Amino acid sequence: MPSQIVLSLIVFVPLAAAAVLLVPGWTGQAIRWLWVAVTTVDLALVGWAWWIYDRPAGGELALDAQVPWIPGVDSSYHVGVDGLSLPVIAMTAVIFLACAIYALRDTDDRPRAQVALFLFLQSVSLGLFVAADLILFFVFFDLSIVAMYFVIAGWGHGDARRSALKFFLYTFVGSLVLLLGFIGLYVVADPHTFDMVELAAQSPSADGTVTGGLILAAILLGLAIKTPAVPFHTWLPPAHTDAPAIGSAVLAAVLLKMGTYGFVRVAMPMLPGSWQDWAPVVIAVGVVSVIYGALVALAQTDLKRMIAYTSVNHMGYVLVAVGAAGVVAADTADARSVAVTGAVTQMVSHGLITGALFLLAGVFFARAGSYDLDGYGGLASSAPRLATLFALGAFASLGLPAFSGFIAEFQIFTGSIAAVPVTAVALVGILLVAGLFLWALQRIFTGPVAGRSPEFADLRVTETAAVGVLIALSIVIGVMPRPLLDVIEPAATTLVDLVGR
Repeated sequence: MPSQIVLSLIVFVPLAAAAVLLVPGWTGQAIRWLWVAVTTVDLALVGWAWWIYDRPAGGELALDAQVPWIPGVDSSYHVGVDGLSLPVIAMTAVIFLACAIYALRDTDDRPRAQVALFLFLQSVSLGLFVAADLILFFVFFDLSIVAMYFVIAGWGHGDARRSALKFFLYTFVGSLVLLLGFIGLYVVADPHTFDMVELAAQSPSADGTVTGGLILAAILLGLAIKTPAVPFHTWLPPAHTDAPAIGSAVLAAVLLKMGTYGFVRVAMPMLPGSWQDWAPVVIAVGVVSVIYGALVALAQTDLKRMIAYTSVNHMGYVLVAVGAAGVVAADTADARSVAVTGAVTQMVSHGLITGALFLLAGVFFARAGSYDLDGYGGLASSAPRLATLFALGAFASLGLPAFSGFIAEFQIFTGSIAAVPVTAVALVGILLVAGLFLWALQRIFTGPVAGRSPEFADLRVTETAAVGVLIALSIVIGVMPRPLLDVIEPAATTLVDLVGR
């Protein structure tokens, strides 16, 4: 297979399968098994891309392909990968496969529409992570918002339509602001271009001019809403609470990473001088997100809202790390590289762990119609598989050694504190997350059987398989992180060099 078409196949195979589903005659289970088959093929293609991946020279992309698209503004269909994007692409493919397996349990009367929508969402998500053109990036960014809106509104519960509309309005406004930033980059570039590789090489407004600062402000705002960072996070809890389980898993694991990925792919390398100027603000927002997210999660009585607020906390770690990478000093380059490596590892780790936790939260609603933490008790005796996987997911989320969360957070804080000692304040967030998950485990799984627990059925085979593979990957990364870090570290070093220009 020619390496130039691998990424395009990864992006468009799910979309082609969605088009096939438009042909009438598919039955419910056949549709769901097709979804499993397509996501398996797509994951195999990602595995092939990983196998043939050859680390590119500084600033270049591997497996790249470029075709003219809108030549009047020098915009093209340009795709490629490096150590910042390839791990996130692999995580995305794994999440969609897990969701496809998990959905085999469903008996929804609209499987064709649901599966076609998720296949479309998979294509646009992967498309964003391989995009090497700002217009292409923006198109996929916007389409992901539309797709998730219909996922929440069409298959959610509770006040799903209101939550979907809030999600759409917040994130769509953010995308418009982001587009303004992209147009600003085009205007200040010389020659004008939307090509991301060329923009990173040019670094328009590298000296941190007022114009560069305004452009970065627009890009930061658009990405911070998607991440989401405090105070732009208010759309997230209702969206997660009312979304279906597989919708919440994709929203947390994949769509939130579009924001954090944008920091390392667009903002940092293309506007390095302005990033250095804004770095203290990014760090401050990250620290607030870490502590605020954990504190509010601690106060929740709704399991899904609790997990949603831990996402605010965990994305705050990423902000702290990328902010610290912008505080440039001659003797901190290695530390800042470690922080960026931890940030990318955290994107992968959070996707696996929180995706698993949201799938498990869906089991509670499917069995008892409630996410109320106080509505259960003693579930460890009646649902031991659920208790085991939830405990492993909780331990992974709080950063216990032998899980991917530990690898990510250790690197984030090692690098960030070495570069910017004040970031040690964010360590409080780890203690709070540990407390809230241990308290949740105690309330739901220990003590006498109570509330909705007596008739609670344990995990089915498909549920166990879907969640189990995500937890298992978190453990593999936690025990043997080197294959992942070997891909990320060179790209992180290149990024730190670009920011330090």
